[in-house]
Amino acid sequence: MDICNKYAVIVAGGKGSRMGASVPKQFLHLQGKPLLCYPVQAFANAIPGINIILVVPEDQLDSAEIVIRSYLNDIEVMVLAGGETRFHSVRNGLQRIPDDGGIVFVHDGVRPLVSRDLILRCLQQAEEKGSAIPSLPVTDSIRYMENGINKPLKRDNLRIIQTPQTFKTGILLQAYKQAYLPSFTDDATAVEAFGKKIYLIEGDRQNIKVTTPGDMALADALLMAGEKEESLESFLGNDI
Repeated sequence: MDICNKYAVIVAGGKGSRMGASVPKQFLHLQGKPLLCYPVQAFANAIPGINIILVVPEDQLDSAEIVIRSYLNDIEVMVLAGGETRFHSVRNGLQRIPDDGGIVFVHDGVRPLVSRDLILRCLQQAEEKGSAIPSLPVTDSIRYMENGINKPLKRDNLRIIQTPQTFKTGILLQAYKQAYLPSFTDDATAVEAFGKKIYLIEGDRQNIKVTTPGDMALADALLMAGEKEESLESFLGNDI
C-alpha cells in the first residue's frame, strides 16, 4: 500500500453546548484520554504513515497541540485552524493536500469508535469508484413535519450518513473550490453539487457521533465491551 498519498482530515470543531460541559466536547475525557485522540489513533493504526491533519477552532489550537504532545507524541499530526463552518474547516485542511491521485478521508473528530475495518473498506471503494460514504439503514419510524403538518416517510428510502467520507483527492479538492452554499451539510453534498456521483458503503453502528452525555456513556460502554472481547480473544488464543 502506498501510504505517501493517503490523507485523513479530522475535523473537531464542537463547542460542547449540548454536552453541558465547560470545555469543547472533543477535549472531554473518554476512559482517560481526550475524545479526539481516538480517531487520530484509529487512522494511524489502520494505515501506518498516513498523513493526518487535525482541524480545530483557532482558539483551540494550543489545547490541541498539548493533547497531541501529551497523548499522541508517537504520531505526526498537523494541527490547523478551522473556519466559519464545517465546509470552511475542511477546505482549510484540504489546502495542505496535493492533487496527487491519492485518497483523502474526512472524519468527525467526535466519532471516536471508527474501526480499522470501516477505514479500510472506505479506502478500497474510494480507490475503485472515487468515493465511499458510510451509511446505515433507518430502523425507526420517521415523520416529516412542516408548518404544523406531519406525514410519514418511507424509511426504506432513507439512509443515515456517517464519516469518514472518503474520496480520490482530485474529486474532493476540486469540489471544495466551489463557493460555499448552506446546502453543503457534508462532503458528499459538496461533491454532488460539483457534478460527481456519490457511492455509499455500509457503515458501522458503533461508529457513533458523540454530541450528548448519553452518547458519551454509550461510547464508554462500547469501548469497555470491545476491550473485554479483545481480552477474551487473547486468552483463547494463548490457550490453544
